Amino acid sequence: MKKMISLLVTIIFIAACEKKSTIENIPTFSLKDVDGNLYDTVKIGTQYWMKQNLKTAHYRNGDLIPQVLDNAAWNSLSTGAWCWYKNDSATYAAAYGKLYNWYAVIDPRGLAPVGWHVPADTEWTTLITFLGGDPAAGGKMKEAGNAHWVSPNTDATNSSRFTGLPGHFRPFHGQFYGDFGTIGFWWSTTFDGSEGAYGIQLVYNLGECRLNDANARYGFSVRCLKN
Repeated sequence: MKKMISLLVTIIFIAACEKKSTIENIPTFSLKDVDGNLYDTVKIGTQYWMKQNLKTAHYRNGDLIPQVLDNAAWNSLSTGAWCWYKNDSATYAAAYGKLYNWYAVIDPRGLAPVGWHVPADTEWTTLITFLGGDPAAGGKMKEAGNAHWVSPNTDATNSSRFTGLPGHFRPFHGQFYGDFGTIGFWWSTTFDGSEGAYGIQLVYNLGECRLNDANARYGFSVRCLKN
């Protein structure tokens, strides 16, 4: 009996050590932007990602990024700007972060915190590939359940811990529309060769994640990647 108890204790001890080791191999730490907003981070494959959408109202050098409320003014932009979804900070700011046009993303003053950057399309592709490719990656990136996503939130497990939320978007003409909770978009820095750039989208009724292009005046969410 003593040998059996000793063996059981040894097995439990080994299992606990293995569990601890597994957790320690997925390091996370806090990141602060120029405005003092804090972000959790996660390692996915060889990449370190923010777990929340960017919220800064200033470029890395401290210069202000304009908040643009008016639809016509948003439509005429060729410089960086941001907004809250539906210009409603009380409802959307805490969970979903800001929406930025692509001009803010590529501004040489820097949108990401020091030591971080907005990913290129190839870096998004690295993430998607690591998570099983286009058909499977979206479910692994979406927050599970219906606290933020509307039903059915297809295949959502958040097994990657990316914790993608449906921050929706602002069209280039400025007028918000569509059902909130159904879709999230995130910019890349990569120009599409026309009048826009590439980004990724996650959708409530799909488990996939793909790169798409959009007009540079769209307002999308931003996630940053460690240099």
